[in-house]
Amino acid sequence: MQVREATIHDAEGIAKVHVDSWRTTYKGIIPEEFLKNLFYEQRTELWINNIKRTDSFVVIAENTEGEIIGFADCWKRETNTITDSGDLTSIYILDEYQGQGVGKELLKKLFVRFNSLGYQKIFVDVLEDNKTRYFYEYYGAHLSTSVQIKIGGKILNELIYEWDNVDDVLARLTKTD
Repeated sequence: MQVREATIHDAEGIAKVHVDSWRTTYKGIIPEEFLKNLFYEQRTELWINNIKRTDSFVVIAENTEGEIIGFADCWKRETNTITDSGDLTSIYILDEYQGQGVGKELLKKLFVRFNSLGYQKIFVDVLEDNKTRYFYEYYGAHLSTSVQIKIGGKILNELIYEWDNVDDVLARLTKTD
């Protein structure tokens, strides 16, 4: 496995992981009709734009065949007014590659980036029924608050987690388990 910064040429592969992982991760959480209406082409355009943003950082994980199996990204959301803070905006990994350390490596790349930007506090939003929340908790995130959002006509609880010290998270990510 290789983890590296994404380029525009990776947008199509990222879009495939995005759609496929949403369909497995959110099955039974987000309405099936919404998930069926996710399209690779639409998400490819989204990722081209995200990669082009000067304030974003997108990384990918590739398997030994060079196929994109996961991705993560971060930036400081416009709604984030906290000094020296940033937002982990997504980590998605194909179902068959989960539990193999891919998420840890992606998270590590993002936290190295946060560190280089001088950020201390990091936020991440996760749906309450998404098991990824336990991954974030394992690496030291704590629940800050929750809000209700609507996706596909369904009201869902979104949990806002935060990390208060980037150096502590990096120390945990770099130690061997």
